[in-house]
Amino acid sequence: MSFTDPLRTVPDFDAGDAEWLHLLVGDWQMVADLGVGDLLLCFPRSVVPASQSPTGRPIPTEDSDFLVLAHARPTTGPTAYQKDMVGETVSGDVARPLRRAWIDQRIEKMGPSEWSSLAPRSVTLVPLVRNNRTIAVVSLTAEPHHDRLPSRMELVYRQSASDLLRMANEGTWPDFAVRIDSRRGAPRVGDGLIRLDTDGVVEFCSPNGLSTFRRLGLQGDLTGQNLLHAACQLQLNAPGVDETLAPVLAGTMPWRAELSAVKASASLRAFPLRRGTERAGALVLCRDVTELRRRDLQLVSKDATIREIHHRVKNNLQTVSALLRLQSRRMNSVEGRNGLQQAMRRVSSIARVHESLSHEISEDVDFDDLIRHQVKLAVETASATQHVHTEVHGEFGRLPSKSATSVALVVNELVANAVEHGLRDRDGTVELSVAHLQDEVDAAGSANRVLEITIDDDGGGMGDTVIEESGVSAYRPPAEGEGLGMQIVRTLVASELGGSIRWQPGESGGTRVVITARFPQQASGRG
Repeated sequence: MSFTDPLRTVPDFDAGDAEWLHLLVGDWQMVADLGVGDLLLCFPRSVVPASQSPTGRPIPTEDSDFLVLAHARPTTGPTAYQKDMVGETVSGDVARPLRRAWIDQRIEKMGPSEWSSLAPRSVTLVPLVRNNRTIAVVSLTAEPHHDRLPSRMELVYRQSASDLLRMANEGTWPDFAVRIDSRRGAPRVGDGLIRLDTDGVVEFCSPNGLSTFRRLGLQGDLTGQNLLHAACQLQLNAPGVDETLAPVLAGTMPWRAELSAVKASASLRAFPLRRGTERAGALVLCRDVTELRRRDLQLVSKDATIREIHHRVKNNLQTVSALLRLQSRRMNSVEGRNGLQQAMRRVSSIARVHESLSHEISEDVDFDDLIRHQVKLAVETASATQHVHTEVHGEFGRLPSKSATSVALVVNELVANAVEHGLRDRDGTVELSVAHLQDEVDAAGSANRVLEITIDDDGGGMGDTVIEESGVSAYRPPAEGEGLGMQIVRTLVASELGGSIRWQPGESGGTRVVITARFPQQASGRG
């Protein structure tokens, strides 16, 4: 359930209001850190609609309690609440100031007598006003500075928190222009804070912020310098400052950017400050992400190396397959030629899996495209003169690379067997179907995805005989008339796929082979 669901039940509020609250809660950890206090997002349990309200706006009913929708604790100081407040109800004397702030739409600071349960902490109530309507109330609960003189950094922190809460009250923060960036290394208050004036000149830079710029090559102090001009003097990997980075350094756009020097990298994020419609400066968070980017580069290099290995293995296997084909053409014995062709087909199956892995970053394979080509290849190799039609139904999804190799080999052998022994020299059809069964939990408590793979042919059939094998019974010596292919199938199904295999008559003649296979759930994405 989304924390904005209570808001959505009131007709006077729309999806834009809910999305705005999501943006605020996505960034309000910074406000909790700057204000060194806990933030609670409160919403009334009972609302008078705008059509019935004396103010013409939705307001809480006279005796309405408030529900806490979200809670953020500071990482820069102690918490005011030892338990998670989400889902708690604020009622009685404590709810009255919340209702008053909602109706008046003004920021209020509460004294100990009005919020007695939290004395001697100070509580600031901030109604969030958007389109002239209050849509929630935020409370900031912090320790007062009665026993000591606050430092310059604390004063700047608290002033910055006050500015952001004032903008939230005016509906100008958060800004819908903010860009969603999932890249690792988002800067936080403790990583480094820079406060700019309206001209982009640094009014204050925290010690961590200065250290970050020193690692980038800055000489001297930042305070009093234009941040954009100071960044242009650094020896960056990219010459100058591009059009994306410049608005961040100037504090004019709420974006993220990155400064990369020869031996260091820094992640930046700007928060423009406004007073009404006028600019009032900006906050810029900065973080040294040198080690993060170095590790990212190592991962990219590792992924490229793994893909190159798969590519080379595929090339080597294709070379082996080609050598087997050449050797088979020189064989006078029909039995020897058929044996080499079967080996060539098996090597080609494994090569196709490695070819797919050479194009992937992850260690699993999108198996559907691969298996369609594999079925056609197996039929073309096994059928000498007859015309065999192939059909594939259902989707495998993504399979782990180890399991993909086993499934490809098993399907290859069974399709070839259906052509060679089921259809023999006749034309016909071979169908491959896959169905997803209910997931299972093994003895170790791990979830497994279960697939049922079915191969049908419309050949001569095997009579009324039904053969089913799994587990230890699958490791038996080959029976009379069985070749190496069937022994490979039984062994792979039992050992690598943890399943069973059943041969039975087809519904309309021919033979049906049903395989039950299990795969680890963490690789169960269905592409």
